[in-house]
Amino acid sequence: MIRLIVALLSGSLFGAGLAYSGMSDPHRVQGFLDLFGNWDPTLVFVMGGAMIPMTIAWMIQKRFEKPLADQLFYLPATTTIDRKLIMGGILFGVGWGIGGLCPGPAIADLALNPLPALAFVGAMLAGMAIQRVTS
Repeated sequence: MIRLIVALLSGSLFGAGLAYSGMSDPHRVQGFLDLFGNWDPTLVFVMGGAMIPMTIAWMIQKRFEKPLADQLFYLPATTTIDRKLIMGGILFGVGWGIGGLCPGPAIADLALNPLPALAFVGAMLAGMAIQRVTS
């Protein structure tokens, strides 16, 4: 039960942060990615500001044997940069640039702007299903 409460609170805080910062606004994201046009630097500060609590979280995590609400930390098992990782990064970046959304903001947008977000989330879920079938 505690895991569910922590997940709900964490997800709500994450979604609220995305909405407040403008990361769930596809036009703002596309403006940030438009380096040679009408560039919007706002998200540089959002991303930079996110690094501060994340750095603190990593420092705190190293001191814990296990998380407070689970049996173990789910950390990447490898640091290998391979073809699959590079291709996934390229696909993610292209999708982010075209749609102006990535998975977190898209799910948050289901509450803020549901119709356009539904198309993105549907395509995202289809891509996940295809990946599972083909891997």
